[in-house]
Amino acid sequence: MTAAPRTPLVYVVDDDDALRDALRFLLESAGYSAETYAAAEQFLAVPGLAPGSCIILDVRMPGMSGIELQRELARRGSTLPIIFLTAHGDVPMAVSAVKQGAFDFIEKPFEDERLLRLVDSALKLDAAARGRLARHLTAVARLDTLTPREREVLDCVVAGKLNKRTAEELGISIKTVEAHRAKLMQKLHVDSTAELVRLVIDGQPAA
Repeated sequence: MTAAPRTPLVYVVDDDDALRDALRFLLESAGYSAETYAAAEQFLAVPGLAPGSCIILDVRMPGMSGIELQRELARRGSTLPIIFLTAHGDVPMAVSAVKQGAFDFIEKPFEDERLLRLVDSALKLDAAARGRLARHLTAVARLDTLTPREREVLDCVVAGKLNKRTAEELGISIKTVEAHRAKLMQKLHVDSTAELVRLVIDGQPAA
């Protein structure tokens, strides 16, 4: 029996009690789970941020600001999308935060529907990023099973070289090239050259 899909989670970090309550109600009414925090320091104490989530974060708060929290989360390796809440005077600060990797920002007061659209887009972005990471890790693990010779043959295949050219470059027979090619495709669980190329691309480090 397959597990039911988990409800997307939105973290809200804002020192305004009324706004936190309103955002929780809005998000839960739209079908999301919501966790609220009154301070950046309180949010940092969360033991493990859930994958498939995003953060709604106030720019300016007592103690650690939203910008400082963004930097600390980045330092800790978090890639969760951040939507900043900002007053009009804080727009330049929010723009700077976006340049540093935040997903977007929205000015107070804001339309509920606009915020929900941003949340939906942020969660889709996070899902896509997690999908790319999963494909990358799978590709790396499979590529690591190849022997040095199989890797040489693979590099030639991906470069579009025919078996004859590969055999000449590696100083082996065409039959040996064919044997290595069949073996590496079996190890990598691919059935075509196109799949092979896609796997190699997935296994490359992010730019």
